[in-house]
Amino acid sequence: MLNVFDLTGKVAVVTGGNGGIGLGIAAALAEAGADLCLWGTNAKKNDAAKARLAKTGRRIEALVVDVGDEAAVEAAMAETLKRLGRVDACVANAGVTGRAKSMFDLDGKEWRRVLAVNLDGAFFTLRAAARHMVARAENGDPGGRLVGVASLAARSATPRNEHYAATKGGLVSMLKAMAVEFARYGITANAILPGWVETEMTADWFANEKFRANVMPRIPLRRWGKPEDFGGIAVYLASAASAYHTGDEILIDGGYWVF
Repeated sequence: MLNVFDLTGKVAVVTGGNGGIGLGIAAALAEAGADLCLWGTNAKKNDAAKARLAKTGRRIEALVVDVGDEAAVEAAMAETLKRLGRVDACVANAGVTGRAKSMFDLDGKEWRRVLAVNLDGAFFTLRAAARHMVARAENGDPGGRLVGVASLAARSATPRNEHYAATKGGLVSMLKAMAVEFARYGITANAILPGWVETEMTADWFANEKFRANVMPRIPLRRWGKPEDFGGIAVYLASAASAYHTGDEILIDGGYWVF
């Protein structure tokens, strides 16, 4: 039964796959046998992640891509298919955060900056992957996995961060719509909702002693999340094991939400 988690012969795209949760996901997918294309905006980080994951013996490609740029996403998907031949799983993980003194200080430019990456970028990426997967299905090769990395912010209030919360709630709803639209092609769509995870993106939060003192007592497992905590769920969602699991939002937060 464990061979249902084997990703040998599969190809996955992970956006924001050169660091943080994205790299944790990419590493697990490679260990499970998948070939990968990492999309990121920082060429140096891309190269470092590619070198690290190449040690698994899998084929690893990396592209510099701004997912908020629709044309860039279409070009990147075409290049990914040219290099690796197919895409079986697409993980829309790329994201940015932001924080204002209050909602009243959140101007239109800042609002659009966060939405451009977190919501528009996820839409462009997942749409490009779904188009390929549907075309494959129509040619007798059904199946595919669409995964979006949302956030606890899709459920829990994040004051002074309304733009970030809006993108993550929107991503969850978008994936549910995709789950229904593409089910006829054997394609599943699910969201992963991380809780408080120590990454480069959250460094400012974790440097704040007041934040740490207030949040840690609310985490039953009494530790912060780590990028590698998301590897197992990513392998499951990319594998045959999750073939009947779609339209879900899977919270991985050490018990924070239920406590």
